[in-house]
Amino acid sequence: MERMNRFLHRGWERSLIWRKRGVQWLRRLIIVLGVMAFVMLFLAFTGYPYEAHRWLGTAAGQCKDKEPQVIVVLGGSGMPSGDEMLRLYHSSEWAKNSRQAQVVVMHPLDTLVMQAMVDELTMRGVEVERVHREMTGTNTREQAITLYRDHPGWRGLRLAVVTAPENMYRTVRAFRKAGFNRVCGAPAWDTPMFVDLDYFYEGVGGKAYVPDVSGSDLLRYDLWNRLKLEITCAREFMAIAYYKANGWI
Repeated sequence: MERMNRFLHRGWERSLIWRKRGVQWLRRLIIVLGVMAFVMLFLAFTGYPYEAHRWLGTAAGQCKDKEPQVIVVLGGSGMPSGDEMLRLYHSSEWAKNSRQAQVVVMHPLDTLVMQAMVDELTMRGVEVERVHREMTGTNTREQAITLYRDHPGWRGLRLAVVTAPENMYRTVRAFRKAGFNRVCGAPAWDTPMFVDLDYFYEGVGGKAYVPDVSGSDLLRYDLWNRLKLEITCAREFMAIAYYKANGWI
């Protein structure tokens, strides 16, 4: 009986120790998350999120001087979607300005999405005989080495890669690592809207007890857009670190 009591007492003591440790780790986690939230909120009142996003889109080199000989469109956001439509729009503009360039649409295996992307390009004036379809690869690294393997005649040509700005640095570096030494980035930027969005708060029935933010674009739009950009850029920097660790860039 005494042995049983000692065993139970020791088990109880160990349980208390683990509970205390669990509480300590929970407190530390809450502190870390709180600090991260404070830093993110602070940065959302600055221009750093936009600068980080622009750096990701331009740091690997943009296509400027010479017309590309191959235009590579990277999909993966579904069709139709805002990101995909932006990429196809920019790709069609590049294709119109570079009439001799071949256009490659790369997307994971989904024939319906691929057909919708090709249809969008042809609707925007890109000749269907210039469009090539690649449906092998579910990440940028695999797509780059697939294109290098399947089209040996393109290895020395000028490639313009069209993708989202936040993915551009990693994408261009991955294509260079795969063997395309003359690749540059053609980021699919969205177009900003330069319109005064202030409105007459009382004129649309604003309540007196609700804060009037009708004249603050920062609180209505910019703050939230920057918070979203912080998440987008943080995710991409993690992806860059992962590619770097694997030797893919």
